[in-house]
Amino acid sequence: MSTISRVNETLHADALALLTGWQPPADAHDDWRRTLDLLALGPQVMAKPHPGGHLTASAVIVSHDRSRVLLCLHGKHDIWCQVGGHCEPGDATMAAAALREATEESGIAGLTVDPVPVDVDVHDVPCGGRPNHHHDVIFLVYAPPQAQELVSEESHELGWFDPAALPSPLGTDTGRVVANALRRLG
Repeated sequence: MSTISRVNETLHADALALLTGWQPPADAHDDWRRTLDLLALGPQVMAKPHPGGHLTASAVIVSHDRSRVLLCLHGKHDIWCQVGGHCEPGDATMAAAALREATEESGIAGLTVDPVPVDVDVHDVPCGGRPNHHHDVIFLVYAPPQAQELVSEESHELGWFDPAALPSPLGTDTGRVVANALRRLG
């Protein structure tokens, strides 16, 4: 068995356990159900070559005082959205994948992740030159005091926003995702 296959099996087992025992927000229920159906196909759905879609991990980063969220102006799609992306061989869990993506794409050291998802969002993305579905498992990530963001090659821009005044153009479900993340804060 290849290393990639073992990694896919480990992440698949984590994603299945994580999402099977999780209660999604009402407005994410259909996407959660679609993601569980995808996971039923086996570990191959963890890798981006899978033609029927694959799992990704993303993060809604909140400021230390919990008053703002960090969004990126996506480098390929020119929309404001949470940071995130594909799972990689070094990711032991979906939460670890989200934290890695958040750190890479925000440039912020010392982020911490809530290991329980806040949302699952399924969206169409051209991947490898063809349409594909990203089944995005979304986590809440906390920035440390005096966090300094640094734009990565994946984004045109990063910005801290009051959740009541999100920028435009916004990704299709980004408003929902941010709202569900903030509900976790109470």
